[in-house]
Amino acid sequence: MALMHKAQDPQFAERVRASFARQQAMTLIGAHLPVVEAGYTEIHLPHRPEVTQQHGFIHGGVVGMIADSAAGYAASTLTAHDAGVLTVEYKLNLLAPAEGQLLIAEGSVIRYGRTLIVTKADVYAVKDGRKTLCAVMQQTIMTMHGRKEKD
Repeated sequence: MALMHKAQDPQFAERVRASFARQQAMTLIGAHLPVVEAGYTEIHLPHRPEVTQQHGFIHGGVVGMIADSAAGYAASTLTAHDAGVLTVEYKLNLLAPAEGQLLIAEGSVIRYGRTLIVTKADVYAVKDGRKTLCAVMQQTIMTMHGRKEKD
């Protein structure tokens, strides 16, 4: 779970959930955000044929999408209410096929800085109740102070 982090915005969970609801890419693939804590989020993606590749696994690009968003929203939980965040870079390692009934991306903050936030995401494939780590990601996020998201 998350390391101990202090959120600057007491309404961080509501702000992050509202942002996620506006993110059309997550809506398009059918992802949802059931867990929002200070420095930690989870994105769940039920298996859908529309996001699979030629072998029937969830496409690696889609795995990257939910990892990027889970870690990015983990960073966003710690920022001020009037700050936005953007991914500067990330490195994704695909470790096993993303196959099963559900993918779970667990995003967390490794180091919170004023301008740059280092995060990570672990992505698990859940098949028949068993979780398999299928991807790991490390990410750098830039905080845009005074530039909150468009409504």
